[in-house]
Amino acid sequence: MTLSAFDHPWLSGLFEDKPMADIWSADKQMAHMQSFEAAWSRALGKHVVGDETIGETAARAIESMNVDLGDIRAGLAIDGVPIPRMVGQMKAAAGDDAVSAGVVHKGATSQDVVDSALALTLRDTSMLIAGRMMELETALKALEAQFGDRPMMGRTRMQAATEITVADRVQAWRIPLAAHLTRLDQLRPRVELVQIGGASGDRKALGEAANAVVTDVAADLGLTATHKAWHAMRDGIAEYASFLSLVSGTLGKIGQDICLMAQQGIDEVRMSGGGGSSAMPHKQNPVLAELLVTLARFNAVQVSGMHHALLHEQERSGAAWSLEWMLLPQMAQTTGRGLSAAIDLCARIERLGAAD
Repeated sequence: MTLSAFDHPWLSGLFEDKPMADIWSADKQMAHMQSFEAAWSRALGKHVVGDETIGETAARAIESMNVDLGDIRAGLAIDGVPIPRMVGQMKAAAGDDAVSAGVVHKGATSQDVVDSALALTLRDTSMLIAGRMMELETALKALEAQFGDRPMMGRTRMQAATEITVADRVQAWRIPLAAHLTRLDQLRPRVELVQIGGASGDRKALGEAANAVVTDVAADLGLTATHKAWHAMRDGIAEYASFLSLVSGTLGKIGQDICLMAQQGIDEVRMSGGGGSSAMPHKQNPVLAELLVTLARFNAVQVSGMHHALLHEQERSGAAWSLEWMLLPQMAQTTGRGLSAAIDLCARIERLGAAD
């Protein structure tokens, strides 16, 4: 039995987000790593070896090869990274001529490959999150248009305060989404960066061709070239994790409010398709709203671990780096699931405001 709620045989019914899971899947990660290695071979052929044909031939072999994941797994247990075994497989696929010419992985490191693949994953993640935030914003605007003028009791510190309108409550749910979209636009250039540093981050193995290789690989992958490897500078990744937690927190506020509004005796929301109870058939539990609270709390915990992962000692770290591997995929899936649940929740709302 798996221990992850996201792909558990039955817990996944509540927690799974398949589109986000696909983005972070092993197959997609491997495809991104192959894309980096292919771009690397092309750049080496052009700028280091001076033979674009052999670089292109190697690149196509790498792109089309079937990776033996079992071999990668066995190697990871020994090496702590997937790339050494992957390099052996790539050399076999590319052929002796490419290997002897030095256009397979030469001058790159495991971290160059894995982090560049991460940048591609974050790009896909950002596109999914942005699309869903815009969809949720539209759904909340529709609720405002339908119910916004209805009266309801404003509550401060969970006590009755003064009368407000539904629009007042919903705007506190909707307005942060625009700020999150702005944050994401500002953040993406700081994380969609190619990682090329070589052994100690100075790109020394590439010699005078370093800038040209970095520029070409970045362009091939659709990432931004950087003047310095970010091996040990993880502030962008930690900032991305913080962003994920902020989005989840906004969604959790929506869920918390709806849970309170759905209480018997308050009755400020009516929804279709509530969760059933095995002991009390009369109940309609606000399951999706509760889920938003759970997911927000989960990400709030995980983000502290990502801040621990900022501590990359000297030029590169193994311990801090692998901590990111454990935490960031779960945070992305949590945020993705929260957005899909919030969109679904909005579609289920039949009334907001005081009951007639």
